[in-house]
Amino acid sequence: MKTFSVRLLILTPLALCLCLGACGTVESAAKEDCTSIGWQVGSPGYDRCFKDRVNERNIDYSNPPGDQPRPSLL
Repeated sequence: MKTFSVRLLILTPLALCLCLGACGTVESAAKEDCTSIGWQVGSPGYDRCFKDRVNERNIDYSNPPGDQPRPSLL
């Protein structure tokens, strides 16, 4: 029984870190978007594309205007 508890205590944080580590950032997604359509990193077109994509994704993930955050039920 002790070994199961020890394994559980070790594997749970490890699994959580691996799952959260797979999540990308807004910047990495914007970089992938711009390079996938052919822009070269460092070019003026890439810089504009990158800034526009970051802004678009930030708007996508933000709350609508006037929306009040509600406490979680968890």
